[in-house]
Amino acid sequence: MLTLIGVAIVVIGFVLRMNPLLVVTVAGLATGIAGGFGPLAVIAAFGKAFITSRYVAIVWLVLPVIGLLEHAGLKERARSLVAGLRAATVSRILLAYFAIRQITAALGLTSLGGHPQMVRPLIAPMAEGAAENQYGELPEGVRHKIRAHAAAVDNIALFFGEDIFIAIGSILLIKGFLDQNGIHVEPTQLAIWAIPTAICAFVIHGTRLLLLDRWLRKEIARNQSEA
Repeated sequence: MLTLIGVAIVVIGFVLRMNPLLVVTVAGLATGIAGGFGPLAVIAAFGKAFITSRYVAIVWLVLPVIGLLEHAGLKERARSLVAGLRAATVSRILLAYFAIRQITAALGLTSLGGHPQMVRPLIAPMAEGAAENQYGELPEGVRHKIRAHAAAVDNIALFFGEDIFIAIGSILLIKGFLDQNGIHVEPTQLAIWAIPTAICAFVIHGTRLLLLDRWLRKEIARNQSEA
């Protein structure tokens, strides 16, 4: 049970809003030591993972690029672009991204979207710009609500879209689990049966997004009446 101490450290660190990188590093060290490894062995495991995993190195390449784009005014450009589209609303922008994200994930292109490269610099500012275009200056709570929905759209679309692609880790994990329990199915069958689930996810969450516009109208009207 001591090996689960890393989970407790992550939860406590995030609740206290500490540096995420520091929290995860400490959690990894604690888990390794609790599992019987020495400090040097744990650090060596970190180094091996860093060298052998290309995705770790990609992060260090992507983040500076995103930072430079934001410094050059990417968010402002996204807001100004949406401001010129009168038909754009928060729900329509997020629903369009939901569809694109789910379709591309179903084709195996899971890296085309994501929170750091799409949601934070583009999708969330565009949704906020559409709301500002309709209602003017937004209260801070409304702004955070829109950002949360933008992040949720990416999560849900990716989660239910990627299972349609047979060469994905989740499909292989499901197949391995079923094989261990004596249930033998082909990855193609799993992918096919993931299609109705993805459609249901699109309909259900699309309805939630359409209701978001109604909530925004009521919330803005309430704030204006209180002011």
